[in-house]
Formats: sequence, structure tokens, C-alpha cells
Amino acid sequence: MYFGSTAMKKKSIAVLIITNGPGELSTWVKPVVDNLKKINYSYKINDRLDFTVNLILVPCPNSTGTEYKVAKSWNKFEVVTKASTFWKLLIRPNKYAPWPKKGIVIFLGGDQFWSVLLALRLGYINITYAEWISRWPRWNNVIAVMNMKVKKRVPLKYRNKCQVIGDLMADIDNNKEISLNLEGEKSIALLPGSKKAKLSVGVPYFLEMADHIHSKNKNINLIIPIAPTTSPSEYLFFQSDKNPIAKYYSSKIKKLKPIKNSIFNYVIETSNNTKIFLVNKHPCYEVLKKCDLAITTVGANTAELAALTLPMIVVLPTQHLNVMNSWDGIFGIIGKVAFINKLFTLIIEKWYLKKKKFFAWPNIKANKLIIPERIGKISPKQIANEALFLIKNKKYLKKQKEYLSKQRGETGAVKKLAYIIFNSIKKLS
Repeated sequence: MYFGSTAMKKKSIAVLIITNGPGELSTWVKPVVDNLKKINYSYKINDRLDFTVNLILVPCPNSTGTEYKVAKSWNKFEVVTKASTFWKLLIRPNKYAPWPKKGIVIFLGGDQFWSVLLALRLGYINITYAEWISRWPRWNNVIAVMNMKVKKRVPLKYRNKCQVIGDLMADIDNNKEISLNLEGEKSIALLPGSKKAKLSVGVPYFLEMADHIHSKNKNINLIIPIAPTTSPSEYLFFQSDKNPIAKYYSSKIKKLKPIKNSIFNYVIETSNNTKIFLVNKHPCYEVLKKCDLAITTVGANTAELAALTLPMIVVLPTQHLNVMNSWDGIFGIIGKVAFINKLFTLIIEKWYLKKKKFFAWPNIKANKLIIPERIGKISPKQIANEALFLIKNKKYLKKQKEYLSKQRGETGAVKKLAYIIFNSIKKLS
């Protein structure tokens, strides 16, 4: 379950990063690791610290199951363990790697409890990045908080552990300028999801929505940024008869073909001759920056889009609530138990959806509705019509962009967190 050509030395310091889903992996973990290594390499060879960076994936209903493969392909970690082996790792840690006596466990996604538990088990110190709340301040050695609001939520006797670093999402690099080289004057990004449960609904739903948009305005480019944990072949699968939900939608993929010498990797052509361009690079912020609007499912991607100040419509069609294993938290776990799925579908529809105030991260962060959330038995045509209205009325998009800009946290958080980790390693050395 781990890899690395060089075994960890007992005298080195082990840096263990806890995370879960694809969003945190690409927007939190990767930038922090890159900055940590950059800091170390800025020193002369003899002055560099001796440490290994390791990735521990933890159980989470939001994960896709392919995070391990993606993380391994980066070649940035000495050890990578799968979420399915977390409990075994906790019980018998030496089975997975010869962990040094000193180390740091860093929380960058998932449940903060897992990082505390693993730190206690290994006798390592714990650093937690708290975006909204620090849940276990007593057991944290350092709490890197997003802003003063989060710090004030920490009990007074533990606030000395807090360091305000800013918003990790605000450090998204979107300065690279590119040309899409497409015929349309406007562009809409479509994000149907990254997990199989979401794609089973998202692919047929978004295909039909794309056809409606194209039928009304052929001057709009439609773009899908492919999530790192999925592939174009899954789009073919989920629009086919093999997906039971596909029968509720009329749009199908007629062609899926690769594109050469383009920023895009594939193009989908639907049965109604709508073209949707797919980009397989992740992250593809330079492409998203060129878009005028995004239509997305609920998830961490709403935080990424907000960091790019890209106006969006967040969609949660509740006509397929029986597909429960894409939900957050306990609902995602319970949803995998088939015989009680229908009961909890009813409970969620009648109680949870009405009680929960906001679903999109920008709205949760602002504690008010700044981007539209369309939740209910909403048809693809309704969302298409709203998207066409927004594209036509620039003032609404501009206003949303201004709201998103105001909600962005301070930049520099990635570098600050990397230095906190680096200085903690130095103290242990």
C-alpha cells in the first residue's frame, strides 16, 4: 500500500498529510507540499532538513476511490495509503512503513478526528488547518485558521495555538492567459460531478441541459473540465442504457473523439449535434477563467469556482435522491444500505432539504445567498433557460462576481502553512 525507492530513515522526520476527496487533494495538499519542498530546496544542501512527505487517505463518502491512483502518479510522496486501509494502519502502523520516532500529522481534508487519532497513535505532533472550525483544539499542537472568525470560535484557553494564515483556496493560480480558440463568443463550464454516484445523474442531466442551451443559442461554447478522478469513458457509460437514470433523459452521446493541437483533449457530439469540449488537465483554472458562467453540482468545486470569482448556478436535482452514496457525511454512509435507502430518501426530501440553509460553499461562507442554488425536482430545461438569461444579462453576472470577490480570503495561506510545517520540522530535528 506504499511506494518509494528509499526507505524512511529512523532519524528523519515523517510528515503525514491527512486528506480525503479530490478537491482537497488538488487545491490544498498539492500546493502545500510543493511549497514545503520549495522552502527546503532553497537552502544549501548541507542545511536542508531531513524529512519525508507521506499521504494518508481517510474514509469519506465524498471520495471517488481513485484518489490513491492520482496521488501516486504525482510522485510527491514517500508513502501513500488507501482510505480502505486506514483502520489497519491505525492498529498496525509499522506494517505500512517504518515510521520514524518523530513526526507531524497535518489535517488537510476529511474529518479532523482522524488526524488527531493518528497523531496520538504514532506519538506525533498535530497541525490542523481549520477552514470553518477547529473541532479538537485540546489535541492540536498548532491550529492554522482561515480568519479571525474561526479563531474566535476556539475556546480562549486554546487560542494561543492558533495562527491566522488566510484561505488556501485564495491562492489558486489563475494568472496564466490562454486563448480557447473556439467559435462561440460566450463560454459555459459544465461540472456534472467527479464521483460515480453524481455522474450517474450528472451526465444524462447535463447532456440534456447542454442540448437545450445549444438549441437556443449556438454562439455559446460548452466546456467540461474532466475531474482528475474520472475519465471520458465514464461519460459514455453513464449516458448509456447501463445507467438506469439515463432512461429519464433524451440526450445521448453520438461521438466522443480526441482533439489534437488544442488546449482541449476531446469533443463530445450529442445526438442533437451539440458540441461539448472536454479538457483533461487538472487543475484547468486558465480555461475556467475564460468562461462567463459555470453550472455545477454541489461540492468542493463550488469553493474552487468561488476562488476564481466565476459566476455559477449550483444544481441539485432531487428527483434522483435514491442515489444516496454521493451525499455528504452520515447520509452518504447510510445511503449505501439498500433496504433503508428509500426511507432516508423520504426523510431527506421532507426534512433535511428544508432544514439545511445553504449547500454551496460561497453561500455557507457568507451565510447568505450570493449564488443561485437550484434544489428540487428541476428539469435540465429550466436550468438551461436560467443560464441563457444570465449570459444575456451581464449585470447579474457582474454582481455575482463582485460578491464572490468580497468573500475571498486573504492570499498567501499556502506559503504560510508550508512555513509552519517547515519550522515544526526544524524544532523536531
